[in-house]
Amino acid sequence: MSFAWTIIAMVVVLAIAWRFLGSYMAAVFSGRVRWLRFAERPIYRVLGVSPESGQSWRQYATSLIIFSAAALGVTYLIFRLQGVLPFNPQHLPAVSPALAWNTSVSFVTNTNWQAYSGETTMSYLSQMGSLAVQNFASAAAGIAVAVALIRGFARKTPQGLSCQVGVIWAGWRCSGAGHADAAVRLGLSVGRL
Repeated sequence: MSFAWTIIAMVVVLAIAWRFLGSYMAAVFSGRVRWLRFAERPIYRVLGVSPESGQSWRQYATSLIIFSAAALGVTYLIFRLQGVLPFNPQHLPAVSPALAWNTSVSFVTNTNWQAYSGETTMSYLSQMGSLAVQNFASAAAGIAVAVALIRGFARKTPQGLSCQVGVIWAGWRCSGAGHADAAVRLGLSVGRL
């Protein structure tokens, strides 16, 4: 019976919070919320991008593929090198190439398919630095793409739909790294798109 009460409580909380949380997320994605602007500027300077400039859908897709490929490479390397990396008190050996690739791809694409026995295969660093990071980063990439798709349909020019969908780095920063993903998961969000 306690499970039923848990479901009922979650539905009631969602019914109360959806309006406020939805409004807040809309403010984040439209750029009206700018709590971390002081921390964002140096990051944009290092990346060499302007969050106000736009990207075509091809540039946006290319940026997303580059970001995902880099995440895939780092995740794969952590798995393959875990035997010599720190935070491995069990002295677990490197993950096999096939399993490292399979797990990396599944977490970067947000499918999170696990074909291994958690703490007997992955070191603490592999779990923290790869799996946990990708749980947020891959969800953030998905949210950024969804918002870009909505922007692509919503932004109009005198000739019709706009070709600009935003900047992937600003979209990822806003939807990931603890911003909109945290808004959904924790009920708070900071940043701007």
